[in-house]
Amino acid sequence: MNSNIDDRKNNFLASLKTLFGTPNGVADAVYSREQCMAALDRAWQDYPHDPRYSVLPAWLMQSKSRRAGRGKYYIPEMVVLDNIQISMPSDTVEEDNSESFSETLTSSETCGTISNMNSNTYNLAMPSSDVSLVPTKNDTFVPWGHYDDIATILASKQFAPVYITGMSGNGKTTMVEQICASAARECIRVNITAETDEDDLIGGFRLVNGETKFVFGGVVQAMQRGSILLLDEIDLGTERMMCLQPVLEGKGIYIKKIGMFIKPAVGFNVVATANTKGKGESDRFVGTRCMNEAFLDRFSYWFEQDYADRTIEARIIIRKMKAFGKEDKEFAQYLTKWAETIRMGFKEGGLDDIITTRRLEEVCKAFAIFGDKEKAIKLTLTRFDASTKEAFYNLYTKIDPTILPVPEGMPEAPVKAPSAEQQKIAELKAQLEKLSNAYPHMAEVIPSIPSDDTNTQYAVNA
Repeated sequence: MNSNIDDRKNNFLASLKTLFGTPNGVADAVYSREQCMAALDRAWQDYPHDPRYSVLPAWLMQSKSRRAGRGKYYIPEMVVLDNIQISMPSDTVEEDNSESFSETLTSSETCGTISNMNSNTYNLAMPSSDVSLVPTKNDTFVPWGHYDDIATILASKQFAPVYITGMSGNGKTTMVEQICASAARECIRVNITAETDEDDLIGGFRLVNGETKFVFGGVVQAMQRGSILLLDEIDLGTERMMCLQPVLEGKGIYIKKIGMFIKPAVGFNVVATANTKGKGESDRFVGTRCMNEAFLDRFSYWFEQDYADRTIEARIIIRKMKAFGKEDKEFAQYLTKWAETIRMGFKEGGLDDIITTRRLEEVCKAFAIFGDKEKAIKLTLTRFDASTKEAFYNLYTKIDPTILPVPEGMPEAPVKAPSAEQQKIAELKAQLEKLSNAYPHMAEVIPSIPSDDTNTQYAVNA
């Protein structure tokens, strides 16, 4: 019984392959109703008068997981991986005898199987093709730096792994995602940690709806779909990352647990981002590791990304301000000049911390929330220690003339502009001091102006 059902399905798939060929990857294994009917008609010709080929099979028509749109069906079994076929998991339904003239499917047949070299059987939980993995386009993104080069590499569809290194918060990951968004390319992002292992990357057995199934990891899914695999913070990984050696060679990977060999579909590529070049832990990026030289050498191209220059960064900040609903171009110019000055001091060894582009974006968000520049800056500087926070803030007050420095001895006192009366007193005091210096012998007869009030004293000193 079971072999008859399998034969019918295999004959249908063989007819589909004969007519329309083999798809490049799982994502391309989508067929219209007309194509399925043509394959059914071909099978009917090969097996005349067999009632099983008179209507489309229920395993295709009645499974919700097969729906890929109106009049379209998802058939990942068509992806041939070294003559091993993949079947859909458990949501298929029993055949209707009145419609398809066949026996009822058993539970083992509905879940789908793979045969490995030892003829063991495993259940595969296949990812849905209905979910789009193309990143959302970010209207605030400004292309800059190595954007064009990396976009050209990915658009070529040639397998050439890319490694992008640079300081934190300068847009490495965002750049890759936006390249994929602009090109409508799927991108699967896998964040690497010290705990990431082969089971996370390649796949492993999971409990799915009460059944033990082998679930492919993000690496295999990207290979099957011809997507961009983004390995984020790759320098945090351990020697367990060595399981990706064959993947970085573009040759495919053999999954030992199920005896299956996965070949990458056309367009598959790998992009890694990191704060270091994999040479060991740094003082600033704790947890980064010394990576295997053979592993690193498998990356075709390396890009070093610094922070954007003031002109580009100002455009980024202004777009962020617009997105947050509060735009101030002058404020944006001050912020980028401030960040640039701090970065120069950091490179020269005069400062231990840095202002990232990400931190400037947080200033913009706080400015939109509170409507107060001074508060926005102070809030976003709180992550630093007290001395750094004070130094960074004082530097900003020297760049932005609209924010007056805090009077000495009054770190939390609000700064008030001197009144007209205080200004007159200050001018008079200056004239008296000038006379006193010019005519020392008349110092006793020139009156002095006492300044007991703190604000008056501040006005006089100003």
